[in-house]
Amino acid sequence: MIRTPAAVTSLFGTLCNGLTDCKGLLATMLNHLVDLIQRLGTPRVLVLGDAILDRYIWGDAERVSQEAPVILLRADRDEVRLGGAANVANMVRGLGAEVTLATVAGADADSAVFRRELARAGIGGGAVVCDSSRPTTVKERFIGRAQNRHPHQMLRVDRETRAPVEGHIATELLERLLPSVGDHQAVLISDYGKGVCTPEIVQRVIAAAREARVPVIVDPRPGSDYALYRGATAVTPNRLETRLATGREIRTSEDAFEAGRQMCRDLELDHAYITLDSDGIALVSADGSAQQLPTRKRQVYDITGAGDMVLATIGVGLAAGIAPVDMARLANVAGGLEVERIGVVPVTREEMLADILANSRGTPEKVCTVDDLERQIAARRSLGQKIVFTNGCFDILHAGHVTYLQQAADEGDCLIVAINSDASVRRLNKGPERPIFNQEHRATILAALEAVDYVVVFDEATPHVLLERLRPDLLVKGGTYQRHEIVGWELVERYGGSVKALGQVPGISTTRIVERLREDYRKAG
Repeated sequence: MIRTPAAVTSLFGTLCNGLTDCKGLLATMLNHLVDLIQRLGTPRVLVLGDAILDRYIWGDAERVSQEAPVILLRADRDEVRLGGAANVANMVRGLGAEVTLATVAGADADSAVFRRELARAGIGGGAVVCDSSRPTTVKERFIGRAQNRHPHQMLRVDRETRAPVEGHIATELLERLLPSVGDHQAVLISDYGKGVCTPEIVQRVIAAAREARVPVIVDPRPGSDYALYRGATAVTPNRLETRLATGREIRTSEDAFEAGRQMCRDLELDHAYITLDSDGIALVSADGSAQQLPTRKRQVYDITGAGDMVLATIGVGLAAGIAPVDMARLANVAGGLEVERIGVVPVTREEMLADILANSRGTPEKVCTVDDLERQIAARRSLGQKIVFTNGCFDILHAGHVTYLQQAADEGDCLIVAINSDASVRRLNKGPERPIFNQEHRATILAALEAVDYVVVFDEATPHVLLERLRPDLLVKGGTYQRHEIVGWELVERYGGSVKALGQVPGISTTRIVERLREDYRKAG
């Protein structure tokens, strides 16, 4: 039986030190990702490639038809979305960039719908060329629901031609496209193998971009010949595409690295981003350096559009001047969000921020400096979240603390717990042996609570400085306080926030626990 405060301190110190050691690294990465998203700005991006109009027919898969052994779908909703290169453009737009699409469409009714959807999405269509000899590419998907379970794709019907564009159509596309390359900060090539990305068109665009010092990122079509992409800045193939292009099976990270080095060497690329589905992204550079950026495990509902989302994210990041390794990290987040949805749906910066913040559940990254916390709170506030703040010594965490912290968390979307530093506790005249646990241990233990989102240490006698900088929506305190007895109430109410006293668990307090420990120690003699 542990009888002395010193022994208790030693035990908790041993348990907490391992978590504390990695606090800085993880907190830095979380803050870095938040900063990257906020730094994306509004770059201009040009997207070249095969545009597709996606149609979705939703309904209930009720029974087997009496006419044939097929499922009968009772349709109740039709939907159209932009697909292919148009989906990439739509995702770039969803990430807050300005975008122009260069492609070829038919002269049919589907083309009119396609152009209408471009305008609705705010995508520049000045480089969309009409070709009356070919249909607008359409993919029609039938999505069925059964017994109230998650909907699944039952059938896809494609209407398309894969013939390369040539003659006056190719000439017109280049005439519209080439003069505008230098007006953009990045060029994305989305090659679905439907005929727009011919070797002549791709090579002339890459040459123009190189001359204008504009990076070019290519999402290649499956195949063994990637020569038409030579000279691009980067490619973003998946496992299958990488195997077809290099002849290497991609089973391990090292396999991906070697394949990436081969592509960088043979195609004169600066980088290769090899997407490895649930294993994240392997980033390989022309100098041979390589690293794998892991991704969080997700519930996969539909992989449609995941590659487009990765291309769009990398493109916007590159246009904003973000380093390749950081673009890969952001692409992991965006691609992961995409596979959690049915069909092609743009992912926004706000959704990426929300995902990063919502899944930063580990203990170490919750303990922040004031500067880091200020940035994180600004990100949460941009998502419309309600910020709750409380403060105290939290020397020995007990049931009273846990209860009131859970109550505090229930009051909003994000709970900040500010704790007095060791020096501050001593200045509060808590006694010569207080604090029993130092500030690092107290912060780590608090951060382990699911209800707590952030822990910050302050050295002042009161939390006024923190309240002024963070400006929480609600200031709370556990105990039998009146509103005007809660330190900082006047400051919070002055800027428009609220103040609230929460309940307490009767008969439990840190002072009483310490007194009991001392009494046990005296009895033990």
